Amino acid sequence: MKKAKTLQPFLKWAGGKSQLLKEISNFMPGEFNNYFEPFVGGGAVLFELHPYQAVINDTNPDLYNCYIVVRDYIEELIADLGRHQNDESYYYKLRDIDLSEEYGLLSPVQRASRTIFLNKTCYNGLYRVNKKGHFNVPFGKYKKPNIVNEHVLRLVSSYLSENKIKILDTDFAEAVEEAASGDFIYFDPPYDPLSDTSSFTAYSSSGFGKDEQKRLRDVFVDLDKKGCKVMLSNSATDFILDLYKNYRVLFVSANRSINSVGTGRGKINEVLVMNYT
Repeated sequence: MKKAKTLQPFLKWAGGKSQLLKEISNFMPGEFNNYFEPFVGGGAVLFELHPYQAVINDTNPDLYNCYIVVRDYIEELIADLGRHQNDESYYYKLRDIDLSEEYGLLSPVQRASRTIFLNKTCYNGLYRVNKKGHFNVPFGKYKKPNIVNEHVLRLVSSYLSENKIKILDTDFAEAVEEAASGDFIYFDPPYDPLSDTSSFTAYSSSGFGKDEQKRLRDVFVDLDKKGCKVMLSNSATDFILDLYKNYRVLFVSANRSINSVGTGRGKINEVLVMNYT
């Protein structure tokens, strides 16, 4: 892998793995060929690993567009970000533009700029859309949000453009079709809800229910048979534990520590599943 300068996400994303990078890194395979991340999100794991050759994927159209624009139009993006105002009325006007026909007239750069601005200035930096796909998070009222983080944006742009990073916006199964023996795949899908009222998959207007979790398990099994090295993050629900009962499962406790014994180190709410030791 080609060593890179310190990289970090340019967006805060629901389900992001920044707090678990140390634990995830500890259990990654020491050697592999190509890297695949079919649910890339904010890219915390990708940027921590910074492989020379990778396939990343996300079906969220705004997120996909951001990666493309950051890679190909960084100067135009930085210039457009500089035009935004940390003002409540301005925020709501720009937020609600996706309710009008005007949204369809925005260029890719303007759309990416809008996404980053909303992410930096909305409440808790939370990307959330309703069932119709409209961004609906209120204004965050921050005094000095870092809207134009040139340093991070330029580092990410250089990484994506100078390495063999393929960016896709397709189904997770299609995103790993080219994976072969010796490749490493990290799955970080929308989590199985701990309860009927705790589900949060609203970073995309499309749901990710039990049937999708089962289909993902089937893809995991197929990749295992190919000789790929596969890691998956998810909730530590009975449903997920049963799906992956034939694989190595490590529990992640609420205080972000990993224990191979389910009763250890506090309340368990997540798991790492691996097909390798």
